[in-house]
Amino acid sequence: MASMNVTPVRRDADWEKARAIRTQVFVEEQECPPDEEWDGHDATSRHVLGWVDGEAVATARWRTVAYDEEIVAKLERFAVLGGHRGRGHGTQLVRTVLDDARRAGFDTFLVHAQAHLRDWYEGLGFESTGRAFEEVGIPHVEMVRREDP
Repeated sequence: MASMNVTPVRRDADWEKARAIRTQVFVEEQECPPDEEWDGHDATSRHVLGWVDGEAVATARWRTVAYDEEIVAKLERFAVLGGHRGRGHGTQLVRTVLDDARRAGFDTFLVHAQAHLRDWYEGLGFESTGRAFEEVGIPHVEMVRREDP
């Protein structure tokens, strides 16, 4: 497994790389409408990029949301370029984003997982809330990870 270095998106050039990855994965591969992919939350979320051998190959973001009468960290937009999947990069990305949100003081984490990734997220400590829904034509499940503060 090639090692991936995860860094915060801090510059316009980093943001362009994150946008390119999300465009390829969500808009092109999964046929998500661009107006659904690009939302007002990008401006207020923390974004990260995953790098392998100097190439940006993965991205994700997290933001705060109200959930179950508390403010929690919602982890979103996990995307790994096709040629880099199956190497543990997605797992590393989730763990890095969890660590970042923990450092910001959060102990409850929410994901709206694509349904086919439910078992994978369970392996990362998330539990289904039982809420299933469709987003941009793709089945999703709501999942939560709660840790002791």
